[in-house]
Amino acid sequence: MENFKKVSASKITLSELMLPSHSNFSGKIHGGYILSLMDQIAFASASKYSGKYCVTASVDTVDFLNPIEVGELVTLKASVNYVGKTSMVVGIRVTSENIQTGKVKHCNSSYFTMVAKDNSGNSVPVPTLILSNPEEVRRFYESVRRMNSKKEYKAIENTFDYSSAEALKNLEAFNVKLEL
Repeated sequence: MENFKKVSASKITLSELMLPSHSNFSGKIHGGYILSLMDQIAFASASKYSGKYCVTASVDTVDFLNPIEVGELVTLKASVNYVGKTSMVVGIRVTSENIQTGKVKHCNSSYFTMVAKDNSGNSVPVPTLILSNPEEVRRFYESVRRMNSKKEYKAIENTFDYSSAEALKNLEAFNVKLEL
């Protein structure tokens, strides 16, 4: 009998007040600390959905859009956007709120690929994803688009000759000096 679950079975929200101990040398919240929180919520979302221990296989693009200040309330929201046979793409949105003014900022969004494991460390199947609304369908297809783009880029990268005359000539467009 096949196992099915809705996206709602994976939804997790995590909120944390940012403390001075989370800040970097410029007084903003350290990006590494936010990445750690993102990894935690990706694990929680994927594990809740699959019912299995999950590991991070990859992280797809983390663009820090707005700095987070000490004293702000950071909220991370995560849900499974896509499932394969043993893997899941967990979408994460990070916002921060100035608790004195109520102003909310979108700080970043990212996509973590998580893999379900058994007690021996072997990859195991995850439930089939039930998409229940147009937003879930959009997120699913966006995950497919990102995966296809990665595959296309890798195919080009694997066949590209970095030492060809054309490749070396193209370096002139960048801020590099070639001394071969």
